[in-house]
Amino acid sequence: MAKQVEVYITDPVGLYARPVTKLVEIMKIFDCYVHLLYGDKDINMKSMMGLLSLGIPCKAHVTIIAEGKDEDHAIEALKDKIETMHLGQVLV
Repeated sequence: MAKQVEVYITDPVGLYARPVTKLVEIMKIFDCYVHLLYGDKDINMKSMMGLLSLGIPCKAHVTIIAEGKDEDHAIEALKDKIETMHLGQVLV
């Protein structure tokens, strides 16, 4: 069963290249499919260009969904990285 987390972006710049690079690097470790929903867009979290193309600003709400055998670990790693980089507030 898929795992998901809601995130409220608090970084004043939004999601920009440096943190996106770190998030993508972490997601590439996992075998599950991880994707981010923003508005009507659904982007693979292992694609730096895909994530940057969204132009996610401060105060945006995004949903991150992991599906696959290590989905629990992927979501936990994302939550930890988002919080330690002060990118946003995990809502779920």
